[in-house]
Amino acid sequence: MYIIDDICYAGELTEGIKVTEVKPLRGGMMLVTFSTGEKRLFDTTKLEGPAFAPLSDEKVFNNPVLFHGVITWNNGEIDIAPETVYRDSYAYDSPEI
Repeated sequence: MYIIDDICYAGELTEGIKVTEVKPLRGGMMLVTFSTGEKRLFDTTKLEGPAFAPLSDEKVFNNPVLFHGVITWNNGEIDIAPETVYRDSYAYDSPEI
């Protein structure tokens, strides 16, 4: 289910989705808010490959920047598609962390 302009839709919207807010948490987790209004938890420790190795450095991990709805780190050297973040994240229903 997702909501756009106060209208509730069935299913999951991923095409054209953007990240509107990102908050680094402990242990490589991030609280991510999407353009659908949904908040989801994303585990960056599951990202594979040398491109994501710098995220193990807390200084890098704790300083994400949103660039046109995409989470980036390290002056844009690292990024991840919002569709991937959405697909590999978990629903988050608590009020706030």
